[in-house]
Amino acid sequence: MEPVLAIILIVVISVVVGIIAFILGVQYRKKIGEDKIGSAEQEAKRIVEEAQRSAEASKKEALIAGKDEAHRLLSNAEKEISDRRKEMQRQERRIQQKEETVEKKLDSLEKKEEAISQKNKAAENRLAEAEKIKQSEFEMLEKISGLTAEQAKAYIINNLDNELTHEKAVKIMEFEQKTRDESEKVAREIISLAIQRVAADHVSESTVSVVPLPSDEMKGRIIGREGRNIRAIETITGVDLIIDDTPEAITLSCFEPVKREIARVMLEKLISDGRIHPARIEEMYEKARREVEAMIRSEGERAIIEAGVNGIHPELVKLLGRLHFRTSYGQNVLDHSLEVAYLCGMMASELGLEPTMARRAGLLHDIGKALDHEIEGSHIEIGVDVARKYKESELVVHAIHAHHGDVEAKTIIACLVQAADAISAARPGARRENIENYIKRLEKLEEVASSFNGVERSFAIQAGREVRIIVKPEMIKDDEMVLLARDICKKIEEEVEYPGQIKVNIIRESRAVDYAK
Repeated sequence: MEPVLAIILIVVISVVVGIIAFILGVQYRKKIGEDKIGSAEQEAKRIVEEAQRSAEASKKEALIAGKDEAHRLLSNAEKEISDRRKEMQRQERRIQQKEETVEKKLDSLEKKEEAISQKNKAAENRLAEAEKIKQSEFEMLEKISGLTAEQAKAYIINNLDNELTHEKAVKIMEFEQKTRDESEKVAREIISLAIQRVAADHVSESTVSVVPLPSDEMKGRIIGREGRNIRAIETITGVDLIIDDTPEAITLSCFEPVKREIARVMLEKLISDGRIHPARIEEMYEKARREVEAMIRSEGERAIIEAGVNGIHPELVKLLGRLHFRTSYGQNVLDHSLEVAYLCGMMASELGLEPTMARRAGLLHDIGKALDHEIEGSHIEIGVDVARKYKESELVVHAIHAHHGDVEAKTIIACLVQAADAISAARPGARRENIENYIKRLEKLEEVASSFNGVERSFAIQAGREVRIIVKPEMIKDDEMVLLARDICKKIEEEVEYPGQIKVNIIRESRAVDYAK
């Protein structure tokens, strides 16, 4: 029991000692906290006092600074007010001076208005006097001239109309001269250069060919017994043989040039061989046909090479070769086509265009003439159909279609083909024309020229390339000659067909005749 009691006693003593120590510690901490609180209150009081003293000092400084700033602002305001007062005084003096100036100007204006009013009254009086004088002068002029006012107006208008006609004619002449100076120079250079660089031989062929014979005896052998040989020749070739009194010659007549050429070659072979009978005629016909076909291909290839084009369909090459035997107004069509191709290429080069396509269009522009004896229609329609059939470009087809003006030329190449075709056909000596058509054209030119009022006589000269017109001087004035020439040219273009161009030359002269007795 004793150890337990001892332990309990020890525990109780430890608890009591702990409680006492805790109480003492609490009181010690309380005392320390009270001491700190007291020192903190003293420090706070000190800080507050210092803050109050600083605030008082700042307040005094702010009051002093505010007073200084207020005094400065007051001084500036007083100065600004003084300056504005002075400026207002200056403005008042200036306004007063302007008012005085305006009053002076108003007085001056009133005086001027009064003077102007007096002048207006004087002017009105003078105008009334002038009207009276004008009226009296008109009456006097009417008496002197014997014309009324309306008649005088009509006379003046007539003179003005004549003056306007003169001015219009002068303007037209100036415009035409300027246009010629600007366009003809370049056009002539291009065309003349192209023509000078092209040399083409033109062989005139007709619808007949003459075959020479070694002797007149050969005529009988060609005719044969009871005419069997000549019938066989005409039947197989489709050509008419004309055997007349012409010594040592036989004439072949046919509108189809290739058939005529085959017959000519066949006859030459028969004559050189000497054996003439129907079987031999058929044999020689086949040889001549093959020979002419080879010649056609050769001529077509030659034309393509000379023109400098390629890629043309073989059938078109054959058609070009057929043109070698075709003539138009005595002009060989193949040579004409080559010349047109050369001219188109030259002019295209001068204009900075591609010459190959221009030469191609020029070479093929008359391709329809190779078939116009076999197919109905104009050579233009046939040429367009053939070119499209063999896949030529639309540029070439359009040039073929437009080269005679059947359709409007819409490309430069078509215009070049038109120009080159006209140049090649219209050159002196290039074509032979029927004398009847030639005379009819000259008569038509004179008829057109004589149909205008004021024309006394007209003459077609220079092979129909110039119309010389003599007008009545009392009806046609000098100024009206330009207008008359333009009207005559326009009517000739509308009613007459002609190659190249026609010069209209109008002559007006006045003559005075008297006799000394």
